[in-house]
Amino acid sequence: MSTTTSSTPTVGRDADAGPPASAPPPRLPLVVYVLALGTFLMLTTEFVVAGILPEMSADLNVSIARAGMLITVFAIGMIIGAPLMAMLTLRLSKRLTLVLALVVFIIGHVIVALGSDFTVLLAARFVTALATGAFWAVSAVVASRSAGPSSSARAIGIVSAGGALATVLGVPLGALVAQSVGWRGTFWALAIAAAVAAVFVARLVPAAEDETSRTSIRAEFSGLRSVRLWVTLAACMTTTGGVLAAYSFISPILTDQAGVPAALVPLVLTGFGIGSFIGTLVGGRFGDAHPSLITIFTPAVTVLLLLGISAVAGAPWATVVLVVLLGLFGLSANGVLIDLSVRFAGQAATLGSALAVAAFNAGTAVGSAVAGLTLGSALGIAGPAAVGAGIVALTLIPTIVLAVMRSRDRR
Repeated sequence: MSTTTSSTPTVGRDADAGPPASAPPPRLPLVVYVLALGTFLMLTTEFVVAGILPEMSADLNVSIARAGMLITVFAIGMIIGAPLMAMLTLRLSKRLTLVLALVVFIIGHVIVALGSDFTVLLAARFVTALATGAFWAVSAVVASRSAGPSSSARAIGIVSAGGALATVLGVPLGALVAQSVGWRGTFWALAIAAAVAAVFVARLVPAAEDETSRTSIRAEFSGLRSVRLWVTLAACMTTTGGVLAAYSFISPILTDQAGVPAALVPLVLTGFGIGSFIGTLVGGRFGDAHPSLITIFTPAVTVLLLLGISAVAGAPWATVVLVVLLGLFGLSANGVLIDLSVRFAGQAATLGSALAVAAFNAGTAVGSAVAGLTLGSALGIAGPAAVGAGIVALTLIPTIVLAVMRSRDRR
């Protein structure tokens, strides 16, 4: 596959170019859906702990607040792991990197399933997060190259939708398994599913040894000179940080502010997850031909939705509709942003993808932390959504800059 230097904004085609409008989209290769299965497992393990935290806390004899460190340490591992592992596995084939990431994922889950020392469990979660970051980064590059230039955003959208599906299907299933056989059974189930995914990845992902032989550390870092890459990463950080600032506190927003019965909160969250799944697919479907439209329109709508959630009080059904629509629009541009990061990084495609993953997680950490501070301010429970709206609004700056750059290139 041909690549470009870091000064060239795309790899193989203009970022706004796509297949002719009359031509049906080509069928994506099976490997794209296998990678989507992998990201489904990766995001399930990141979020499932929140659903089984009381069981883990009681069994490990630690407080719920201390048990929550299992979530925090995983997020930190993702931020560090994506770019770090992208560099450490630079000389390996993409297939071997993905398989090794899944093997580490399996071992980490087995350790958690068998372990009783909380410190050991924290270490296992951190190492698992490093592997998860590596898998996310490399899977985006493999999906993009497998689908070809005309369908790369759609392929990455499918892979990202696997992660979105984790909130709809993976987390509830993990909680159900925990209720049936104990929380350790959830980690055993994830380990077994990852073993199956590893077999398919080993069979379907090409080794691509010819590409790894030409890759060098210097080439990777030369790709980081792309201004467009860093502009895109800024958009990655703000769009996710704003949405997750509100979503991190969505349960009290629904119950305390809107008056939604606590028993209905899981259904609302399921609606958010379904909306996110559909939005990610649709964003990827149109992102190849219209990246500027997707990356500008969706955050603009998201800002309005978050402002609506912040302003509406005592209106449960209106808030429910707004939350579901937030799922539909809030994260739907992420697959397109990853695709642009891969393209703008040129020869540093893997590192560009890794930095996008790190930016998403960094945005989540910063956004949720800032939103939490507003709970003690005059804004109260309306604060997280209001802060989220402000953060997402910042996304319009880099995405409009990118659109102007692409328009200038075409002229």
